[in-house]
Amino acid sequence: MTAPTGVAELAGALRRAWGPDTCAPEDRSAWHPGNPARGQCITTVLVVHDHLGGELVRGEVHVDGERVDFHWWNRLPDGSEVDLTRKQFAPHEIVSGGTTVARSADPGRVAPQYAVLVQRLAELSVT
Repeated sequence: MTAPTGVAELAGALRRAWGPDTCAPEDRSAWHPGNPARGQCITTVLVVHDHLGGELVRGEVHVDGERVDFHWWNRLPDGSEVDLTRKQFAPHEIVSGGTTVARSADPGRVAPQYAVLVQRLAELSVT
């Protein structure tokens, strides 16, 4: 496999590449193979943006009416929204809102996890 031809192919490769070392540091203790999308949203949206372009969208995660975290997904150039990590949430975790956020040139606090995910995808021949 070379460059993914679309969302489905990229999604499959990302699922194979996710691990505890690619999730957000604060979610590492909650990550497990039964919920591989847990904590993967920010690194995943960066990779989807690398391959498919578009915009980054950030919403809020609420539990019992209180914001406990943020959640990220992509808006593709055609306007469709793609959320490859939505399944990480339990029924009591509610995602709301959705604001477009400009991508920084630096992945910031998830730079190490993003680098691992990019490398793992390269090892899967996804470039």
